[in-house]
Amino acid sequence: MGLTPAQERVYRFVRGYIDQHGYAPSYEEIRSNLGFQSLNAVFKHLKQIEERGYLRIPWKNKKRALELVPLQTGSESIPFLGVVAAGTPIEAVEVAESIEVPENFLGNGSNFALRVKGDSMIDDGIRDGDILIITKQPHAENGQSVVALVNGESTVKKFYHHGEEIELRPANESMKPILVAADEVEVVGVVMGLLRNYRQK
Repeated sequence: MGLTPAQERVYRFVRGYIDQHGYAPSYEEIRSNLGFQSLNAVFKHLKQIEERGYLRIPWKNKKRALELVPLQTGSESIPFLGVVAAGTPIEAVEVAESIEVPENFLGNGSNFALRVKGDSMIDDGIRDGDILIITKQPHAENGQSVVALVNGESTVKKFYHHGEEIELRPANESMKPILVAADEVEVVGVVMGLLRNYRQK
């Protein structure tokens, strides 16, 4: 994003203060809250943030005149729609949430996220608790990992089309594929990427 960790810390403090109070903090408030030794250190960081284009100081001699420019983080907010099974199919849970994901994880068109439950895709590196980034589309190529509805219940599997039959194949040698008639399967979308929190227990 073009800022050092210290500059980003100042930026995020100023943004949070403005969100809470409706106006910018004073230099002294920045200094005391972030632990800087002097006001000169605060001014130096603000000046560097301004030079990088993330801050405007329209009136140099006026207090609380800081104006922020949004950070370009290369991310996008997409809907988070609940849980999808990587075992036996379960019903997706609709929840009113969203999640920030890197833009390069997204496919063309509409995207959404689901949390994985189960370990049927573990040999593809998809683990229980991972968040999958899905591009919504009604078709898939053989071998792609998809979210599919089988009789109204969702699952994540590898997709294979065999004539009038669809195989939804797990990536786990201990589990058997799901074989169903093509008209009983609806492809919801194709897996484009995943997010994993290594701090989760």
